[in-house]
Amino acid sequence: MEVSRAKLSLHLAVGFCLLWTLSSAAQVPRDNVEVPSHFNLDKELAARLRPQLMTQSVAATGRYATGRMAFDRLTKEVPAASDAKIKWQLRVISDGQFNAYSSPDGMVVVESGLAELAGESAGLWAAILSHEMAHVVRRDWARRYLYQKRLELNGGATIELGDPSLPSASWSDSEKASTDLGTFCRRMELEADRESLMLMARAGYHPDFVPALHHLLHAHDSGPSNRSLYALHPCWEERDRELSRAYVEASIDFEHRWPEWYASPGGNPPIVVFTDQPTIKKTGSKEWELLIPIRCQNLAGAVEVVLESNRGQAETVRLDDAHGILTFGN
Repeated sequence: MEVSRAKLSLHLAVGFCLLWTLSSAAQVPRDNVEVPSHFNLDKELAARLRPQLMTQSVAATGRYATGRMAFDRLTKEVPAASDAKIKWQLRVISDGQFNAYSSPDGMVVVESGLAELAGESAGLWAAILSHEMAHVVRRDWARRYLYQKRLELNGGATIELGDPSLPSASWSDSEKASTDLGTFCRRMELEADRESLMLMARAGYHPDFVPALHHLLHAHDSGPSNRSLYALHPCWEERDRELSRAYVEASIDFEHRWPEWYASPGGNPPIVVFTDQPTIKKTGSKEWELLIPIRCQNLAGAVEVVLESNRGQAETVRLDDAHGILTFGN
């Protein structure tokens, strides 16, 4: 019997982090969770999920062939010791959504909205796939499950699965336990990001495709920019901020392996522009000075800044090239 997508969401979400409800607080250390050699629950779940995912998805061929080629290159760079029992497979679900997730045994599923966003860019595909592959290699489903059990044992909590898209009538969460879980899952996402950057560099995809993907997804994200302490995924700004050092390390490794960027499997890296919080001050009766710190990567040329106003009045804008300052007024 075909299992609906809503039911599958009880088992998998992007990056393996599921929404849990907890009924009592637990003082749980936030150290790393090691997966015992005899632990097999994640593999057993994967064996049950694979047939269900197969019926709801299609092979990454045809217009998704670029993704398949990137996937094959990435799998060849997975360390042999961690790849021993993984059955790598890439599938696409035609639902128009912008998500990706993976089964503990190596099936990576990309939703068609995200697949269309990546298009024929091997670098964007690599940014999507390497993150999910890092989760598989790290056994993050098992790590999350074991952390959840630690919460339960240390605090006597009753833990239930909840569907993130639906309100729960039995919601009785503990603020401390929910905060701990959110912190653990966000850290796990960032750790997977760091490992995926190094995997991309080895396979020939510049790490700057990751912030490029983040910026594209941020443009499609209608959620709040400031996430709560209970959020299971860091926001895009937090990811780029926390990964700034990892971007540099992975870029150095990429440049060492692929001195001629254009000849790498991913081609030349994308243009990426980072901005910090703007500051504004009044300089006259009808003039203000706006300072926008901008950092550009892989760019040879100028940056065009477009200022939009909803005040319904005509405005004049002057750009001070020497200092990156916009002055505008009526």
